[in-house]
Amino acid sequence: MKSICLILIFLWGIPVLGQADFLAKQYLNDGEYEKALVFFERLVKDNPTRPDYLEGLLACYQQLERYQEAEELLLDKIDSRSSSPTIFIELGYNYRLQDLPDKANESYEKALNFIESNPNYGYLIGVRFERYALLDFALRAYSRAMALNPQLDYNYQMARIYGEKGDIEKMYQSFLELLLNGKASKANILRNIDNFISENPQDPNNLSLKKILLKNAQANPDLLWNELLSWLFVQQRQFNLAFIQEKAIVKRAAINDLQRMESLGNIALREGATDDAIPIFEFIEKNGFDPVSRLNARLNLIDIALKGADEKAIKAIDEKFIRLINEYGYQGETLQLQIAYANFLTFKKDNPAEAEKILKQALQLPLTKYTEAYVKIALGDILVFSQKFNEALINFSQIQKRLKNDPLGQEARFRVAQTSFYKGDFDWALTQLKVLRSSTSQLIANDAMQLSLLISDNSLEDSTQTALKKYARADFLAYQNKTKASVEALGDILENHKGEKIEDEALLRQGKLLEESGNFDAARLNYLKVIEFFGQDILADDAHFAIAELYRNELNQPEKAKYHFEQIIYNYQDSYYFPQARRNFRILRGDVVN
Repeated sequence: MKSICLILIFLWGIPVLGQADFLAKQYLNDGEYEKALVFFERLVKDNPTRPDYLEGLLACYQQLERYQEAEELLLDKIDSRSSSPTIFIELGYNYRLQDLPDKANESYEKALNFIESNPNYGYLIGVRFERYALLDFALRAYSRAMALNPQLDYNYQMARIYGEKGDIEKMYQSFLELLLNGKASKANILRNIDNFISENPQDPNNLSLKKILLKNAQANPDLLWNELLSWLFVQQRQFNLAFIQEKAIVKRAAINDLQRMESLGNIALREGATDDAIPIFEFIEKNGFDPVSRLNARLNLIDIALKGADEKAIKAIDEKFIRLINEYGYQGETLQLQIAYANFLTFKKDNPAEAEKILKQALQLPLTKYTEAYVKIALGDILVFSQKFNEALINFSQIQKRLKNDPLGQEARFRVAQTSFYKGDFDWALTQLKVLRSSTSQLIANDAMQLSLLISDNSLEDSTQTALKKYARADFLAYQNKTKASVEALGDILENHKGEKIEDEALLRQGKLLEESGNFDAARLNYLKVIEFFGQDILADDAHFAIAELYRNELNQPEKAKYHFEQIIYNYQDSYYFPQARRNFRILRGDVVN
């Protein structure tokens, strides 16, 4: 019976202790220090070895400015056998709160002295100094521990501290030391360094890193320094200089894999640096050992040549495609060639029939379900161009069902909605779009939201959907690269459906087509009309972003661009364009942008 009573008493105490722990920490988090103090005093008394309770009690004393009681508590801990060197740091911090720097420093030095007898204390002491932003003391702790025991490595902690202190050169050196000694991955080190550099090559931090890398490269001809220099030049958008480093890597390493070179070319192309991308892809075309890599380089060079190509250039590109088809033939590994040629024939030469034959022949090959999906999407796009809407829908629907939860399946579903929109089946398009509005792809979700709102908004007030049908027709003409006809069709909407919901959509779409045609002033006027007359509607942020990019990239009016980016930042925080608008605004303002 006695043992049962003891067990009941023990079990009864568990929830009481748990409740005290919960209430103490909750009151502390809420800033109710008097209430928290009552519980922490009891918890420390009952659990003298629990460091979290001791720290909670200290925090209460210090927040209530009861420094003497905090000091007595710490001195009592120092006198006990279980004393930790961090107690001296806590005592020093308590003196610091009382503006007693000499006594505080004396306590900090006592903590550091523990490292002399046991260097393994270096980490524990350094981290506690960091907690109180005592960065110089933390550096001393880490460096002394490493000096006493060369097996210890606190370069990572020291690098972060140097960064916090603004000693960027020492930070770089510590991070690079870790990398050189194999104590950290290159990806991890570059992630940390990336926080301190910008796109501006003349930024002092960038110049400092470049200087250190060049110095190391001269002293130690390791390929690592070429790789890091290449990475720095890419961050600075100096792709031509990165190319020089990559060529040096290929030559010195005598490697056959040009994957790094391919990645550099693709980045340059994505950033619009086509002049820098051309020599990179030409190098791959000439020096690549992998036929697929050489093919991709050639296709990228064709894509660049197609921009602004005249009739003579189109003919030369056609001949180049034919030579490539003869060289590579029809293979599952090189179907990107057939897809690229089919798109060229359709959208540049207005010959969809020949393109259709090429892709249908490609589908006869033994393909994986993903490769087949890529070909079928390309074929569907060409069928849409030829107004073979039903056949296109069959292709898209097959992919959608086969790859239901895959991004490629979601892309196919959007194609179903878009094709249905073009053919005037707005209800079915809306059904597909409602599913896509929760797509894992933000771009698809945003496009789906825009198109679904266009359909629903313009179906309510006009049961005949006359204006919506006209818009779908104009949008389809744009899809067929019949830009002039599309602009005219949108003009008809703006003239005959003024005041209807469709007006802002027509203005924005026409503005983008005018911009693509090089008619920048007319495009600017369209965007301004959307902002002025439809500033409270769903497309206002689109118009602000479009005109800001126009001012930034084509009209060379950065102040006006800044104004429109700023409108998005302050008035449209939930906009799809918000992150890019904020980044572009900061670049135009001259901020350091990582």
